[in-house]
Amino acid sequence: MPASASAQLKQPLLSEDNLKRVSDHVYVMEGFPNVAIVVGSRATLVVDTGLGERNGATVMRAEQKLAKGPILYLTTTHYHSEHTTGEQAFPASAIIIRNTAQQEEMNKSVAGHIEVFKKMSAQNMDLLQNVKFRPPDVVFDREAKLDLGGVTARMFYVGPAHTKGDELIFVEEDSVLIPGDIVQKDIFPIMPNADASVKGWLSILDNVEALHPKFIVPDHGAAIVDASQIGTERAYFLALQARVLELKKQGVSVDEAGKTVTTELKAKYPDWPNPNNVAGEVMRVYEQFQ
Repeated sequence: MPASASAQLKQPLLSEDNLKRVSDHVYVMEGFPNVAIVVGSRATLVVDTGLGERNGATVMRAEQKLAKGPILYLTTTHYHSEHTTGEQAFPASAIIIRNTAQQEEMNKSVAGHIEVFKKMSAQNMDLLQNVKFRPPDVVFDREAKLDLGGVTARMFYVGPAHTKGDELIFVEEDSVLIPGDIVQKDIFPIMPNADASVKGWLSILDNVEALHPKFIVPDHGAAIVDASQIGTERAYFLALQARVLELKKQGVSVDEAGKTVTTELKAKYPDWPNPNNVAGEVMRVYEQFQ
């Protein structure tokens, strides 16, 4: 992930003061990133860890106050540093679950991603000292279900979009979708490298729209949105795709198209962070569509 793009998202420390209740069983700690906690009578599922051990410890304090049962599960939506590097604050008894594609990507790329994040700020450098990971306890290919006691969390993998291993979680009884970076409000999507996929992103949006979620808990930005945001995200990508293919047909180079579309979208969405991400989105369309 380009440091210049990521740095435009605010990166405050997580705080228990920012814990909100989403539904009967789901809570979210709003911050960088938004961390979801799903509470059942026998077990708790935490989704994402925060950046570094200090933020992970904050998540653990919240989990311990909310938990009703003795079992703790941890899963992550993708391998990026703010979603995974708080892992060592979780106890050895925590059961870590990831999809196969994400774990492979993590093994290959998380160390480099940590180095990029360290260079963003002195705070990040401090947070990311001596990060340690352990192998996941459970790895799944496409889907895994957890009975937490009175509530079921379905973790699933559809294919690449923001990263190669994006994982989504649907809390069935509460109709809450935890989509990682795939559904967000008023943020330019990040497509950092050739592993990202416009077609995959649109496919995932189709899949999650069919779930008809009542609430959505994005990883960044607004912590709670409704299902209409799925259609808004799809409309953004379809409009982007159409405009970029128009420029490509005209023989415009990918670099010039990136500059043109960035200027246009900055004017259309002046308050959105990460406008530098648009060039990456344009590049993905040039690569993946004729």
